Amino acid sequence: MSAKADLRYVSKPASDAAGQAVSPAKYPRQLYPEIEAHDSGMLSVGDGHSLYYDVSGNPDGVPCIFLHGGPGGGISPRSRRFFDPAFFRIVIFDQRGSGKSQPNAAEDLQGSLIENNTPKLVEDIEKLREHLKVDKWGMVLGGSWGSTLALAYAEAHPAKVRTLLLRGVFLFEPEEVDYLFAKGGTQGQHPAAWAAYCNYIRDTSDDYESERQNLLGAYWKRLTSDDAATRLAAASAFVGYELSISKTFVEDKIIRECLETPSQLVPFAVMEVSYMLNAGFMSRGQLIADVGKLSSLERVCISHGRSDFVCQPVSAYRLSEALGKLKVPCDLDFVAAAGHSDTEPGLVSSMVTHSDGIRDLLAK
Repeated sequence: MSAKADLRYVSKPASDAAGQAVSPAKYPRQLYPEIEAHDSGMLSVGDGHSLYYDVSGNPDGVPCIFLHGGPGGGISPRSRRFFDPAFFRIVIFDQRGSGKSQPNAAEDLQGSLIENNTPKLVEDIEKLREHLKVDKWGMVLGGSWGSTLALAYAEAHPAKVRTLLLRGVFLFEPEEVDYLFAKGGTQGQHPAAWAAYCNYIRDTSDDYESERQNLLGAYWKRLTSDDAATRLAAASAFVGYELSISKTFVEDKIIRECLETPSQLVPFAVMEVSYMLNAGFMSRGQLIADVGKLSSLERVCISHGRSDFVCQPVSAYRLSEALGKLKVPCDLDFVAAAGHSDTEPGLVSSMVTHSDGIRDLLAK
């Protein structure tokens, strides 16, 4: 199923306006070459959900797992390429409601939302670990929402994790949610994108003065509408806003590809708004409050774009400071000329460099 991209509420990327499609900066590391999965399947985890997963790399290698963002962002073959396939047994999977997992939010909205919350996703990772007969993860890699989930999982099951590699740290503090989706924290750097995000609600509202007080709630109302066209339009506006501010150099075709694929677009919007409205289904300050549970980790590596307007750099700094007090080895890399997306060349280089460093640590 495909749809024509609705770009009315997507601001023109600054890089396009300047006639620049790619970053001019050069970085030492790139992704590993494309590889195919040698195992895949669907794992029933209860509550009506079945998760798609695949395994690639060295079948006898050190197990690692990739946790995608969103929530609802889904995986792709590219997700495998942050790891050395000769050393790691690479596991990737689509979280509840997204990608190839069933039910997908684009096809069964209500079913996809059943028991779709952080504690359940943490349980799902454990069920997948047991299903694949993994004793413990050598590395858990998570970016954006994936960093949140990686921390929540490691704090719940510290004996099952040796190292973390995080990109674009998001701690799910109320201030982070308000900055991004409620109080216009991004409009100083991305005024057109913030205006477009608000204008969609304005143009579809009978009482904008009231709805503007709770923009996430207004989006949720439309994303859960009985009308499929309304759901798709709301998803386009919501995801279009986030994509518009995610990269320092944005190619228009990347935004179009996402907005024209409802199976990617709708889960991304629905799951993200659901989690944002419910404080990530965690208690306030939980991830920092429970950081002491990570004292046994062998290393934590963080790659964070200095120009990340989705997940603020201060969150990465707070986490690194908390880990430092525990004497957990933590390498924090603020990447110049990089925003939020893991397609940013600088972030790719930083993440692969960290991944290789963890490989060398685990090989000892």
